[in-house]
Amino acid sequence: MMRNRQRGSNLGLLLLASQVFQLGIDNIPPVTLATLGLNVYLFLFPAKPLLQTCLSVREAYLYKDWTRLLLSPFHHADDMHLYFNMASLLWKGIKLERKLGGAWFAYLLSVFSLLTGLVYLLLETGLTHMTDDSSYSLQCAVGFSGVLFGLKVVNNHYHPGGATYIMGLPVANRYACWVELVLIHIMNPGTSFVGHLAGILVGLLYTTGPLKSLMKTCAGFVTSNGQYGGQRTYYNSTGYSGYGMPYPPNSQYGQQSFNPRHYGAPYRQQYDTHRPSAPPQHPYTAGLSEDEQYEAAVRASLNTRGGFTQARSSHGTYAHSNPTPEEIRWRRLQRFNS
Repeated sequence: MMRNRQRGSNLGLLLLASQVFQLGIDNIPPVTLATLGLNVYLFLFPAKPLLQTCLSVREAYLYKDWTRLLLSPFHHADDMHLYFNMASLLWKGIKLERKLGGAWFAYLLSVFSLLTGLVYLLLETGLTHMTDDSSYSLQCAVGFSGVLFGLKVVNNHYHPGGATYIMGLPVANRYACWVELVLIHIMNPGTSFVGHLAGILVGLLYTTGPLKSLMKTCAGFVTSNGQYGGQRTYYNSTGYSGYGMPYPPNSQYGQQSFNPRHYGAPYRQQYDTHRPSAPPQHPYTAGLSEDEQYEAAVRASLNTRGGFTQARSSHGTYAHSNPTPEEIRWRRLQRFNS
């Protein structure tokens, strides 16, 4: 949406504050609340003037101002534009963040914010070449509504069935985003039809295309290279995504004390405490017999003293060995006596 900015009495901000107050801040998940706060802050204190943050083919591609991809979703034309988008974010964010988990929802918002802008540029470029009309390259869009259309597709994917009432008429949720796309453009021609369409396409790339798999691959690559050295984690599959989450140390099955914000891995959804799962396992007890556990513990202890593959013999020298359980017990006694 691109209009002259007219704050007026900031009625939109008052309506938004009232809605947040009615919901209660404690009932709004943290990522949703932080995203709402960022949008409100950048409305009150914009990073740049609106004409320098809106996204168009000419400004982003021809003039190489790629920062607009990051800025345009989080700036709004006026207070009512902000209100309608943030009211929609509250409803969608509360449902999706509780479904996917905070870390994955933040990841999803970041990817959707960037990809919606890229798809918008591709669509506008295609229309410019197809119609030979350069005005498509000049259309400048701003606002979070494109991302919200993508979130609507994802929300309908995770909560299938049901109907939405649009202008008093029931519409199946699976078609609601398409009906809203057309009606919004008819009722308010100043909105960006292509920007909203870009959001729907990004949502479909996630739910029925390769985007979700690519995001899982990227997330797995980052976490596999960002783990703290030497600590093993064990995974169990969860929910729609099948993306696992580790048991934290010293937890009761990882269900009560686990907080995904304390870990770097982006998770697809919150842990389901009703789902049966295997009990947590320490690295020393993962599928080993009692003697093998004992041996692994002694070897790890020796490793901390500089001798992982070496053990002290009865003559005080070091040698490679594969000790028997009796030798392990003897060595343990020797450690206590030393």
